[in-house]
Amino acid sequence: MEDLLAFDEKKAIESVTTCLEDVMMKSGARGYVVGISGGIDSAVTASLLVKAVGRDKVVGLIMPEKETSEADIDDAKTVAEHLGIRYEFIDITPVVENLLRLFGDDYETAPRVPKGNVKARVRMVTLYYYANKNNFLVAATGDKSEFLLGYFTKWGDGAGDVYPIINLYKTQVRRLGAYLGLPRKIVEKPSSPGLWPGQTAEGELGLSYEVVDRVLALIVDRGARPEEAASMLGVSMDIVNSILEKIRRGEHKRSPFKFCKI
Repeated sequence: MEDLLAFDEKKAIESVTTCLEDVMMKSGARGYVVGISGGIDSAVTASLLVKAVGRDKVVGLIMPEKETSEADIDDAKTVAEHLGIRYEFIDITPVVENLLRLFGDDYETAPRVPKGNVKARVRMVTLYYYANKNNFLVAATGDKSEFLLGYFTKWGDGAGDVYPIINLYKTQVRRLGAYLGLPRKIVEKPSSPGLWPGQTAEGELGLSYEVVDRVLALIVDRGARPEEAASMLGVSMDIVNSILEKIRRGEHKRSPFKFCKI
């Protein structure tokens, strides 16, 4: 089933870079700002931005806080320097701490998931402040796997003005990263939102992206029935149903504007 995720890397790059150039031109913006996490999605996004508008019109923001690992910070710096873009470090710890205090919580004891979502939203506020101040656009870094599964923070890392890799599954993003010549350690690095120590995407999902992406490709892209997907991939219906349940539960994130008719 390897061909399920096959795609033409060259054509994908041409399509995305044309889109990015067109969006910037029509908006009247001076460039793009992107959050650099040290992971594959932001690395590929930044690389595509550079190809589209040039490194002088791309700025990376590295936004750690006190639970961010030094390895992630180093990887983010590696990506920015590999691409030759200007980057800035902005420690968001004080903002996160102050927001938590508003609700009577402190950093160490605040509930993990709500605190993690605060971090993601503070990063997006930071990106948009920079964008507004400098007449830039915010490039989102979410991929198709995360989008379909709802594996992102609403109004946090799920926000942006343009979504360069939203039509590529995670495994396809990795392939594109290798094609673009990104450092091997970035291409092969386990994915993580980086919202708390030890967090990994596959650990939370309970499945590998190699499985998830193929189930999604069969059901979403090719219209296969769940039973057919399970049979074709040799996986249990429990796995397929768990993926479908994540899609269902994440629907509110993919269609965030819910209007009440009067």
